[in-house]
Amino acid sequence: MARALWKGAISFGLVNIPVQLYPAEDRKAFQFSMLDKRDLSPVGYKRYNKATGKEVEWQNIVKGYEYEKDQYVVLSEEDFKRANVKATQTIDIVRFVGADEIAAEYFETPYYLGPEKRGEKAYALLRETLKSTHRVAIAQVVIRMTQHLAAVMPNSRALMLMTLRYQDELRPMKDLDLPPESAKAAGVNPKEVELAKRLVDDMTEQWDPAEFKDTYHADLMARIKEKIKLGQTKEITKAEPDEKGARRSAEVIDLAVLLKQSLGKGGAQRKPAQRAEPASRERPKLRVVASSGKRTAKAAARPASRRKRA
Repeated sequence: MARALWKGAISFGLVNIPVQLYPAEDRKAFQFSMLDKRDLSPVGYKRYNKATGKEVEWQNIVKGYEYEKDQYVVLSEEDFKRANVKATQTIDIVRFVGADEIAAEYFETPYYLGPEKRGEKAYALLRETLKSTHRVAIAQVVIRMTQHLAAVMPNSRALMLMTLRYQDELRPMKDLDLPPESAKAAGVNPKEVELAKRLVDDMTEQWDPAEFKDTYHADLMARIKEKIKLGQTKEITKAEPDEKGARRSAEVIDLAVLLKQSLGKGGAQRKPAQRAEPASRERPKLRVVASSGKRTAKAAARPASRRKRA
């Protein structure tokens, strides 16, 4: 298990459960280096003082807030904690809701919660209570200087914390050009609905996440190995056609015919699900500047709204 990234307590009513927060994700991603295409030399970036042009070491960099043009106040790690000690040390449960009440689009990042010593019994009590009542706890917590809405839920022997998106972070559907809600108004006839239901039934299986792999990761690694064999500086630039030789047209002339053909083949061919990247999250625009031993250090951060996600 990775090192705990947060330590504190779950709080509800007068009960406090000491816990540690661990990342539950283990994303498979490539680490690429930036190269100068002329000689393939690595490209680096320097932190420099914009007033002097000189490079600045990490130990001389601080964070801060710009309260007026070119006027800054320095913020230390202690300042972030002291702004609200309880919020930075507590998963504060504010209510409980039905386990199926939270729509999928609100879920964001999963974490494991592990009990600290002397907190095992209270941890197990909350876990079993959530299981037996089919509820999840809605809480607020500060992780890495950002306040999150979160759901605490049971998962086998563990409690998990799932960060949630705030409602104003989701774009409204009204901006989309969607078909009418009524099937008839959308031009879908009962025969097509019946055939689609049969196809869904034919393709229905029990959910097994182990069946799905990130195939693109393996495909890209195979291409990398191919280029290594050809020489690291040699490029493969010719685009290859897909398996069908051409992209299918998006236009559907007769849905019923396509559905019948799919049923005749025993359902559409199943493919492993691809991993989707989360939407980028706007971060607080914190500036970092060099500290000075001769005068008060200054740093800057653009004013944030009610909450910007870290």
